[in-house]
Amino acid sequence: QVQLIESGGGLVQAGGSLRLSCAASGRTFSTYAMGWFRQAPGKEREFVAGISRSGITRNFAPSVAGRFTISRDNTKNTVYLQMNSLKPEDTAVYYCAAGRMELSRDKGDFGSWGLGTQVTVSS
Repeated sequence: QVQLIESGGGLVQAGGSLRLSCAASGRTFSTYAMGWFRQAPGKEREFVAGISRSGITRNFAPSVAGRFTISRDNTKNTVYLQMNSLKPEDTAVYYCAAGRMELSRDKGDFGSWGLGTQVTVSS
């Protein structure tokens, strides 16, 4: 398994932007599909965005499509989530995850998880 550490969360006003980073340990990062999930208080953890091993293919939850982008740098063992036009409903703990199934939206397909980073969007 791979160890994941998220960073970049914080407090931002509605309409603002944040970029989350997720640094992975080990030399096998490029063999994992990566995803970002989020969990708001009292809600289930939900899929946000995913990216293939090569970084060529991406998918997004409808609620963030057009506002968020996902990218990865396999030379730096890092995946990013650029979040623009943030809304108060984007407030959640954001988690990075690694898995073997390309572009899955199912959290059960991801075997490695970070501890999360808090994103708070004020209105």
